[in-house]
Amino acid sequence: MNRLDEYLKLPYTLVLIPDLEEGGFTAYFPELKGCVTCGETYTEAVENAMDAKKEWITACIEEGLNIPEHDEQTFSWY
Repeated sequence: MNRLDEYLKLPYTLVLIPDLEEGGFTAYFPELKGCVTCGETYTEAVENAMDAKKEWITACIEEGLNIPEHDEQTFSWY
């Protein structure tokens, strides 16, 4: 198993916030600073978030940057 696969299997917290003014959802991973996306529907936002997480982790690996481990203390209620 490669490093990317190992990180993708970690249960990072995904937060979805509905945009009550314009519609759709913003999605982000609190542990992965700057890993933010959006989608017009809940499903689209989740799918985009999974793609964004993969790209974010891939970029960190390529640049030799630190990738945080999953923080078991992080959770959100929305």
